[in-house]
Amino acid sequence: MIICPSCGSGVSVDLCLGCPACGARAVGPPLARPEHELPSFGHSALAFAIGAVMFLVFMGLVVAALVENKPAHLGFWTVVTAGEIAAWRVKWEVLFSSLIGLWISGRIIRTISQNPKRFIGLLPAQIGLGGVIAVTLMVAGLIGITVPERLRQRQYSIEAAISARGYTINRALLQYRDLHGTFPTDPDKWIDALKAVPDPDGSIAEALRFADANGYAATTTVAVAATKSKPVVGRGTALRGGSPASSLEPAAVPFTSYTLRLPSEHRWFASDENYIMHDGVIEKESEVAPGTANSLRKP
Repeated sequence: MIICPSCGSGVSVDLCLGCPACGARAVGPPLARPEHELPSFGHSALAFAIGAVMFLVFMGLVVAALVENKPAHLGFWTVVTAGEIAAWRVKWEVLFSSLIGLWISGRIIRTISQNPKRFIGLLPAQIGLGGVIAVTLMVAGLIGITVPERLRQRQYSIEAAISARGYTINRALLQYRDLHGTFPTDPDKWIDALKAVPDPDGSIAEALRFADANGYAATTTVAVAATKSKPVVGRGTALRGGSPASSLEPAAVPFTSYTLRLPSEHRWFASDENYIMHDGVIEKESEVAPGTANSLRKP
């Protein structure tokens, strides 16, 4: 059975007589196989090109980061810092391309090793595979050494956001006290009470979005004013020679204080403990007095 090159149909007769399907005829006998076939270098060139392109692109990004930062002097740690910046910028692209590059280069090297007579260029293919591996390891290493510091900076930013929201709520509570003479006393309606406070820029409403509705407690303490009191002598008593009556009891002044839990919305990056704000002072829950933190937990 011979395949007709014109129509692709199987022919059981000599093509010199013509194809029964399309009428095509061979112009001569088929060519003989060459005595020596040149091995292919295309597979090896492809593997080498993949590794070289990945390496050169990453080095170009490092140079771009250096030019962008404009360091005063070029040193080892300056280059490492630029490499860290480039690695974080292309981490997902390198992950995707390295998986494809490793798979293609590995298949090409295996094919060349199994068929050395048909394919040549094992060394360039191995160099290309090495370039892919080098870029992958550099990116992974540069990202790995900066992960702890980036997580630490992330924690600092979360704490700063919590503090900013806490101080905004404290400002709203002080405004509420100026208007009503005391802090909100109902732990279930304190958010609604603060929403009535004047908020021209919307910062109070934004801070209340992240507030814990069950994390507020207000306590009232009666303090005795330490004032001196002079004896008051009645006129009739003085005339009759009786003992003078004195009013020595000072007046009692009520003071209201509050405690507010400030939760974090980024539990994966932040610690598991909350922050407690007591009369405008923000502390970690583990650092405050046990009674203060327990007063926020509903039975």
